[in-house]
Amino acid sequence: MPTPASNIPRSTHPAINSLAPGDRRVLNENELAQRWGLSPKTLQRWRSEGRGPRYLKLSKRVSYPLEAVIDFEYSALHDSTSERVAKSGGQA
Repeated sequence: MPTPASNIPRSTHPAINSLAPGDRRVLNENELAQRWGLSPKTLQRWRSEGRGPRYLKLSKRVSYPLEAVIDFEYSALHDSTSERVAKSGGQA
């Protein structure tokens, strides 16, 4: 018998798993720019340069999955000006 979909974790991030099924799991360009205090043009430039978080592009609409945004934020963490934060299970 198949496992009900409600028992399968949707993400490795507890904050995302705590969202209700109807909650949005993506940010648009303006929402992400506001979250990070950047210009939307900066995000546009980053996409053209292959920088920044992974994104979805459906037709002309660009969206950033919340999980990709959180992963990018964690990868940008630093312990000091000379070292990145070591991820669990190894050093960066």
